[in-house]
Amino acid sequence: MAGVNRSRRTVLQAAAASGLGAGMVTSVGASTARAVAPEAGGPASHRADAGPLRVAVLLYDRFTALDAVGPYEVLCRVPRVTVTTVAEKAGLIRTDTGELALEAERSLDSVDRADVLLVPGGGGTKETMENTVVLDWIRHIHRRSVWTTSVCTGSLILGAAGLLRGLPATTFWGSRSYLAEAGAEYTPGRFVEAGKIITAAGVSAGIDMGLHLAARLSDEKVAQAMQLAVEYDPDPPFDTGSPEKAGPELQQLALRLLADAER
Repeated sequence: MAGVNRSRRTVLQAAAASGLGAGMVTSVGASTARAVAPEAGGPASHRADAGPLRVAVLLYDRFTALDAVGPYEVLCRVPRVTVTTVAEKAGLIRTDTGELALEAERSLDSVDRADVLLVPGGGGTKETMENTVVLDWIRHIHRRSVWTTSVCTGSLILGAAGLLRGLPATTFWGSRSYLAEAGAEYTPGRFVEAGKIITAAGVSAGIDMGLHLAARLSDEKVAQAMQLAVEYDPDPPFDTGSPEKAGPELQQLALRLLADAER
């Protein structure tokens, strides 16, 4: 192996240059459950010749890792898109289990504008809903954003900032009833688009939303390629991915497992 460069980057570049996969034809039937509110007049997709697009992912103490990382993995490789992590103070931010930390690259006061704002959910949702510094920053970024988005209970944070009044929205299944307190109307779907606000359901739904955003920020072909790039082709061993399918007993167990894992 000495002297042979087998880095992943080199392998990928070589495969792309040789046209690997160009001769493969596969017929796949797939559907994505989502809800869109076309009457809300959502912003048009960006032009192909648009300049760099900035995505800001808000981090806060005890956020859920996949809420942020799922969309990040889809969006960070979209052409002309840059993704940065932002928190009240730059530095390591612990997730809801306390066993993993992600680094916030920038502080809130250093980020004045973003084309896309993404707010994850997590165990620290309630505290963040009461953090006036964070809520003021969200409102400020939202005023000039192209898209303002959330994953899981991040929608409740958008609601606390006053951004969901009168809008259809979704969230983590165990928190659906709280949307009404923000003046929003719970709407089923992996993600719900209402004007320039997109809310995703729980945790893994952020990947679905990320792919939808990739299409809006670039085009459908790029989004489809990114779905392949992250090999997002769900085929779970169980059919219990929604509360309606799982039933009361598994709902209670799921909530208990989540609560027990939080620090």
